[in-house]
Amino acid sequence: MAAQETVEHKYVYDFAEGNKDLKDLLGGKGANLAEMTNLGLPVPPGFTITTEACKAYLDTGVEPAGLADQIAAHLAALEREMGRRLGDPDDPLLVSVRSGAKFSMPGMMETVLNVGLNDRSVEGLARQAGGSTDQAASGGSTDQAASGGADRFAWDSYRRLIQMFGKTVCEVPGEEFEQALDEAKRARGTTDDLDLDADDLRGLVDAYKKIFSKHTGREFPQEPREQLDLAVRAVFASWNAERAVVYRRQERIPADLGTAVNVVAMVFGNLGPDSGTGVAFTRDPASGAQGIYGDYLANAQGEDVVAGIRNTVPLQELERIDKHSYDELLDYMARLERHYRDLCDIEFTIERGKLWMLQTRVGKRTAAAAFVIAGQLIDEGLIDLDEALHRVNGAQLAQLMFPRFQLDHGFPPVATGIGASPGAAVGKVVFTSARAVELAGEGEAVILVRRETNPDDLSGMIAARGILTSRGGKTSHAAVVARGMGKTCVSGADKLDIDVPKRRFTVAGKTVTEGDVVSIDGTTGKVYLGEVPATPSEVVRYFEGELDPSATDDALVRAVHRIMSHADTVRTLAVRTNADTAADAARARRFGAGGIGLCRTEHMFLGDRRELVERLILAREPDERESALAALLPLQRADFVEIFREMDGLPVTVRLIDPPLHEFLPPLEQLAVDVAVAQERGEDVAKEEALLAAVRRMHEENPMLGLRGVRLGLVIPGLFAMQVRAITEAAVECARQGVRSCPEIMVPLVGAVQELETVRAEAERIIADVAGGSDVEVLIGTMIEVPRAALTAGQIAEAAEFFSFGTNDLTQMGWGFSRDDVEGAFFWRYLELGIFGISPFESIDADGIGRLVRIAAEEGRAARPGLKLGVCGEHGGDPDSVHFFHSVGLDYVSCSPFRVPVARLEAGRAAVITTGSDSR
Repeated sequence: MAAQETVEHKYVYDFAEGNKDLKDLLGGKGANLAEMTNLGLPVPPGFTITTEACKAYLDTGVEPAGLADQIAAHLAALEREMGRRLGDPDDPLLVSVRSGAKFSMPGMMETVLNVGLNDRSVEGLARQAGGSTDQAASGGSTDQAASGGADRFAWDSYRRLIQMFGKTVCEVPGEEFEQALDEAKRARGTTDDLDLDADDLRGLVDAYKKIFSKHTGREFPQEPREQLDLAVRAVFASWNAERAVVYRRQERIPADLGTAVNVVAMVFGNLGPDSGTGVAFTRDPASGAQGIYGDYLANAQGEDVVAGIRNTVPLQELERIDKHSYDELLDYMARLERHYRDLCDIEFTIERGKLWMLQTRVGKRTAAAAFVIAGQLIDEGLIDLDEALHRVNGAQLAQLMFPRFQLDHGFPPVATGIGASPGAAVGKVVFTSARAVELAGEGEAVILVRRETNPDDLSGMIAARGILTSRGGKTSHAAVVARGMGKTCVSGADKLDIDVPKRRFTVAGKTVTEGDVVSIDGTTGKVYLGEVPATPSEVVRYFEGELDPSATDDALVRAVHRIMSHADTVRTLAVRTNADTAADAARARRFGAGGIGLCRTEHMFLGDRRELVERLILAREPDERESALAALLPLQRADFVEIFREMDGLPVTVRLIDPPLHEFLPPLEQLAVDVAVAQERGEDVAKEEALLAAVRRMHEENPMLGLRGVRLGLVIPGLFAMQVRAITEAAVECARQGVRSCPEIMVPLVGAVQELETVRAEAERIIADVAGGSDVEVLIGTMIEVPRAALTAGQIAEAAEFFSFGTNDLTQMGWGFSRDDVEGAFFWRYLELGIFGISPFESIDADGIGRLVRIAAEEGRAARPGLKLGVCGEHGGDPDSVHFFHSVGLDYVSCSPFRVPVARLEAGRAAVITTGSDSR
């Protein structure tokens, strides 16, 4: 039999071979470089190594077969196109090696610039740039200034390569390179690296080589292809770097995607004053306002802008510096925004007056900007309302509902930086990420203060309420990462003199030390000493009905109203609230709740009513128990009347008492000590002794699995009956007053249909007795929170008119977790190891607990068509969980009042987002 020809897997794509829809394969950066190439924009030529190559490398530790040959072939094609060879001593081609995952992870993975430089090609690069190292050494030429500038550029590029390669590829401590640079600047008597000349930089290269050799045990590699191969592998490995893992976990990015690697011909922004680099946004990523936004830095490479090492100038300044390039850039920005139909984030370099487009992507933006831009794009005809729902999400809406600083707070600002990510943040000053994590773990609000942040600060940025830096602009690392996480950030507050080793900064003649409280305004960029008072957000005022969206000039409020209205129109999931008081019910209704999905009656037994609960527990005879229940009845009835009035015409699901009664009593250990001490003093403790005996009698080793819920109602005669009577009498009283109540009685913790049948039989007799002859209708259903109930839902549905999934307890019992114990005990380790992407109590475990929900929904409706289905755990307000419940076909979700708008929005998004599509 003839041997089959082996088809080599394609791991490398030229930019002309890809497009923006190949992000899974080429990563976001590679796909967008290909797209810009196809649009005819000036993109430096190059090629992309796919995410599949990365995953194969990470799985095996070696490059997949054929990859080296494919890189060689594409490199040869690039050399032919450029007319240069990689690292050629006379006329070198240099390349950048950059990461690029499907989802933007700014600064989390690695980049190496100027690959191909070595001791010989640095001379060729100087000649390319217009001078020669020999001229610079001998002097005396009329072109000495020009040649010196070219030499400076070449040696500056070489020192950058050694620094980036050493830190990225060989894990040489970056601080040692920084120290060597600082020493060179001190020797020159300057604080600006632009003041270092070619000789200074030549000496710095020698110092960098020694640092490299000391830490690696080898000389800096001189073979260009070896540099390239090692850089590619380092970018692959950076996918699993700690900061990348932490960022993915924070942003819920899957861990199995891998990163692509982009190899791009170098263009240089550090060739002199007619060169530079910048970042541009087609709209303001902080507010959404239309205009020209971004940063520019003359005579610099792109990493200088992102790192915030030197303060940039506003992009508008480029019009004065280089009008031709500025006009060209504006044209490309407009083209890209129309093409992508969204805010675009663009990186560019100008090399001696020639504009090059290095990257574009759909830009990260603040929550406010997301809504405002979506509204603008609707008006411009670029997207419709359904697409607008794709562009915003519930997490962003939640951010907009937090307070902001009061306008008339009277605190004078001590510094003003750049408002890089909006919000109002107050906290204790810390100067290191480790300290931020430590204090935040103790419950303290902290503000992370740095000269500039870098990717290693990610854990501290996550822990902090806000970030304050003295360097950088709207496109610095701090700004980009903070916006992506919804953190308040002020960058470039250059009046701050920050001393990290001494843990203090000085500003306006004042010294602020670690632990002092500061307030930062991410909208205005202002920094205040002390705790500035905050005020509710305009979005909350809109939801409260205090702002008329048709009468306000607030673009954010108008956009939120418009998008929320569409979400309400298209959603199929109703949104209810969890509310135990009339005040909570009223607020939730203002926030758009369509009823109450969980009214917890045990909250009505607290406060002054504890004495009645004690009487019920201590009752030895039936008449004592009936007396306690009779005293509780009118109190419960009055509670329900108030709630039914607030929810006039809307359903109210009342859960009968669920927790063990001992939760309403003093702790066993404390009560035992108090009784013993009183006995020792000879005091009369007969009542306390009886109470202690009752607590001991009711004590359980695992009360969450003990006498609670339906079991309690079956064991204590008259308890559930009293509650059913109070609910029904309240409904009848409301009906007499013209209030239409829609009560639904929910029996908790049912595991077998016989339990529900027993409670239902008694409840139906009471309802008929109280409401007979009236129009009051009371539904009876159950919570599905015990795994057995989910698995026997078909049987239980025959006795239930509705199911409400109690996903908190269902998660506890399904996983075998005690929530109060495990979250602090080991969840951090499970998250660290990737066993959880997120706590299953925060977002529904779709594969496990979600399957129980799906089984119960399907089997329940098969047994009783039209069975009403809802969920009342806090999962009902979690964005991802709402999408899951929509897919299962539930009728409603229920959540706390503050999360009702979030659930409404996500229910609308779930209705328009195609199943299986990515909404990130």
